[in-house]
Order: sequence, then C-alpha cells, then structure tokens
Amino acid sequence: MTTNPPHPEAKGRSSDPYGHATRAARARAALVLVAVVLVAVNLRVAVTSLGAVLDQARADLAMSTLATSTAATLPVVCFGGVALATPRLIRRMGAKTGLGLALGLLLAGQLIRVGAGEATLLAGTFVACAGIAVGNVLIPVIVKIEFPARVGEVTGAYSAAMSGGAAIGAAATVPIGDAAGGWRGGLAVWSVLAAAALAIWLPQMRRSHAPAESRAPAAAMMRSPVAWAVTLLFATQSVLAFVVMAWLPTIYIDAGFAPGEAGTLLAVALLVGVPVYFVVPVLAARLRRQGSLGAGMTAVQIVGLAGLLLSPESVPWLWAVLIGIGGGVFPLTLALFSMRTRTATETATLSAMAQSAGYLLAALGPFTIGVLRDVTDSWTTPVLVLMAICVVQTALSFSAGKPRLVGNPGTGSTPYERGPRRAANQHSSGTTP
Repeated sequence: MTTNPPHPEAKGRSSDPYGHATRAARARAALVLVAVVLVAVNLRVAVTSLGAVLDQARADLAMSTLATSTAATLPVVCFGGVALATPRLIRRMGAKTGLGLALGLLLAGQLIRVGAGEATLLAGTFVACAGIAVGNVLIPVIVKIEFPARVGEVTGAYSAAMSGGAAIGAAATVPIGDAAGGWRGGLAVWSVLAAAALAIWLPQMRRSHAPAESRAPAAAMMRSPVAWAVTLLFATQSVLAFVVMAWLPTIYIDAGFAPGEAGTLLAVALLVGVPVYFVVPVLAARLRRQGSLGAGMTAVQIVGLAGLLLSPESVPWLWAVLIGIGGGVFPLTLALFSMRTRTATETATLSAMAQSAGYLLAALGPFTIGVLRDVTDSWTTPVLVLMAICVVQTALSFSAGKPRLVGNPGTGSTPYERGPRRAANQHSSGTTP
C-alpha cells in the first residue's frame, strides 16, 4: 500500500514550530525587527541628549573645564575602547544575551548620570556609553543571525533609527528638561526608552547561545586586506561625522549666523541622514560593487564642504544637506560588516575591529580640527583637511566595495562571486541562533 508523504507544512509544524514558513516565525521576526530598531534609537539619543544640556549641567554642578571636556569626549573614546572586548563577550554568552547586557548597562548609566554631582555624571556617562559600545558591535551581528537574506533592508531601518534618535536627542532634550524642571529631567526621560527596548529584547535572550565557532578569528581578520579596507573606511567616515557634529555650528557662527540658526543647520544635516541612512544599505545590498555608492556620497560631501568654505552665507541649508548626504557612508560601512563576512562570528570580529579603530581615531578629529582653527585663525585649513580626508575615503570606498569576503583563518581574502543576497543565504547556515 502506498502512503502519501506528509504535507510539507504539517511536517514543519511538527518538527520546526519556529520555521520561516510559519506564522509564529514571521511574528517573531517582526518583533525582533522592532526590537532592533528601538535599540538603535537608544544608541544615539543617549549621546546627543547629553551634548544638548552639557552647558546647563556644567553651570549647575560647577564642573571644571577638564570634567566638561571629559564628558564631551568620553562617548567616542568609550565606543572605541569597549568595542575591542565585545567579541569575547559573544563567545561567553552569545550575541542576544550580550545585547541584553548592553541595554542593561545603558539603562543603569542613564539613571546614574542624573544623580548627585559631577562624579556621578561622568560615571553614568561611562556606563551608558559602555552599553552603547557593545550595542554598536552587536547590532550588525544580530542582523547577520536573524536576517541573513535581508541585510540591506534591516541595516537601513536601524541606521535610519540611529540617525533619527540622534536628531531627537539633540532637539527635544532641552524642551523636555524645561518642562521637567531642569537638565536632569531632560536626560532621565530617555531611560524610559532604554527600559522599553530592554523589555522587548528580554524574550530574545532565552534563545541566545554562543556562536558555533569556538573563537573569533581576530588574528586572521587583522591579516585580511578586506577587513582593513572596511576598517579604514569606517575610520574616515567617523572622523568626518564627529568633526561635523562638533564644529559645523561654530563654522556657521563664525560666518555670521546666529547660534540658533547654526544649531538649526546642524539639525538639518542630521535629519537628512534619516532617509539617506535607510536607502543606502538597501542599494548596497543590490549592488555587486559598492565602491561607486560610497565614492558618490563622498563627492557630494566634498561639494558641501567646498560651499561651506567658499560661500557659507549664500545657500547655507544646501551645504548642510550635502554634508548630511555625505554621512551616508556610515550605514554603508555597517552593511559591509555583514556583506564582507560569512558567519556571525566573523561579523562580530570585523565590527569590533572597525569600530574600535574608527572611534578612537574619531576622538582625535574634533580636537585636531579645533587646534588647526586656533593656530591658523581661519577655517580654511581645517576644511581643506576634511576635504583631503574625503579624497582618501573615496579610494577606500572602492577598495572596501569590491565583491570579496574576508578569508578563513590563514587564507587572506576570498573572491565573493555571488550577489549579496545569495551569498548571505549561502553563508548563514552557521549563524542560526
């Protein structure tokens, strides 16, 4: 007697209740996506909210110049330093549990920094930024694990959320503080957002475990030309981004604009990043080579910097928009973390390598540009230096954009012969949580 084989869907229900074809799996994927986006908002709002009220905190706490400068530079230094330890964290507890720990640190830090005085502000900022640093590295890993065939779309969504969070933190913290009785209230309110992200993420931690690989291939990554191309590209865009955030309003003020107008122009540059940050990774995932995309955005940024240098008062909003578009190299590099690696472990190692080097270099950027401005008593040399960095970034875009993967340990780089989507599916088998 012939027995009909079980229907594929019935088999899936019995053996894999969380399979990709089931409604439960789709609902879980949607929840993970919401959680990733909410986490991404937290990764920037906690930083820009502090910058928005730092002058108020300094006056209220009678902070020294050293303490104020430390508070301003601590986030980017922490991003670079803590990123180095994140791959080890993944090996011990897994990416999902690691991200839960990052959110816990962020929440604790935000509560600590609104405490008694200068010491608690600095300590809380350090703890919060340590959590952000871990989250910065882990979000691309989570995307690699959960959405291997949708790296572009998901990277675009969380990159746009990061950009939006940065703008919201910068714009809303002072008004919220005014309504809540001071700068402490303006900072404390964002802990609610961190608590919400942690609550949504907690169920995912139950499904977390360490990657299949016993250790991250850090030594091999350091020998990979592909990894270094992505790392240096992340470094150049980080320097440009933090210089723009630190000095763009001052450049406009020195050109004759009122402080309020200068702040608005910085907000324009940040808000432009929301749609740009969403679109760029989606385009990157559909392109075989991403060099032209990175080089094109860098060229737009050069035009914006040139306009800022030659005629800042003519169409100031246009220069801000062009500079904001140039910032789209940031989400491109985030997408490359996944697109240039095979497994979640490699993604974590490349992400940590690039972010540690990139953010530590970025910490020097605003300081160096400020020194050049003081020495030359002009913005000409500093802006020309930024344009030179853009030229270097253009070359790095073509190098990092070549269709290659980082190699297996000891093998160097390997040709990346498939399209991004097919390669993601091909190499995702070892990354399932």
